[in-house]
Amino acid sequence: MSKVLGFIGLGTMGKPMTKNLLRAGYEVVVHSRSPGPVEEVVNGSDNAEAVGSPKEVAERADVFMSCVPDSPDVKKIVLEDENPVLEGISQGKVYIDMSTISPVVTRQIAEKIRDQGGQMLDAPVSGGEEGAIEGTLSIMVGGNEDVFEDNLEILEVMGNKVTYVGENGAGQIAKASNQIVVALSLGAVGEALVLAEKAGVDPERVAEAIKGGAADCWALNARASKMLSRDYQPGFKSSYHYKDLGIIMETAREYGSTLPLSHLVHEMFGAMQQKGLGDYDHSGIAAIIRDLSGIDNG
Repeated sequence: MSKVLGFIGLGTMGKPMTKNLLRAGYEVVVHSRSPGPVEEVVNGSDNAEAVGSPKEVAERADVFMSCVPDSPDVKKIVLEDENPVLEGISQGKVYIDMSTISPVVTRQIAEKIRDQGGQMLDAPVSGGEEGAIEGTLSIMVGGNEDVFEDNLEILEVMGNKVTYVGENGAGQIAKASNQIVVALSLGAVGEALVLAEKAGVDPERVAEAIKGGAADCWALNARASKMLSRDYQPGFKSSYHYKDLGIIMETAREYGSTLPLSHLVHEMFGAMQQKGLGDYDHSGIAAIIRDLSGIDNG
């Protein structure tokens, strides 16, 4: 592998994504605010090396990625850190941000990267921790199409569906759209199962009955079982989805879109946070629906 890669942010998603790049034979320089994951990655591969700042990642790597929680975190590592990415950018460097953040912030950062001679792709992902571990993420990409094509092989190590959407910010718009559909689908499945339970019909059988028909969807197939068992160990925390829905609300205001259903489900995810359910899987929205319907969540 001729390109040296970098990765900033070895959290729930970033750590397994980095491990997949190492397994593919890439040399990867890494940096994260938590030392534990860095030590795990470096100790697990001769091709991994820890560096002390985002700037050093940008200096050492030809292509480098980040996966951090929110827009302020990306702004910090790129622009505001004591040794930020921007100070390490030089001609020909490629920065791929795989975080889910504001498309407006993405476009602002991409412009600053270009001013330094580099290129940026926004490449948010869907598929949760399981997809990150298995390398089966869906990756939605915005930026220069030639830069995308040049780095497609790298992205395909981490995802089994990589789609070019358009110029910078388009990847984040696609991810926002994804999160709208997922959140509304989770709410719809939760309501369907609660209706069945309140009507005295076995909700598990109802879930099975509607699979394969017009109601079939990812939320029904992948998350109905968690709703039925009240097992809300997270594949994707509700607090993360609440954050994403907040970005969606801000983006809708920026571009003048009216999203009434997204607003409603944002409030429901907000209620989860108020009740201390931020660490629940996002399918835990069913717990809020049960509570409103007078059903014991135990």
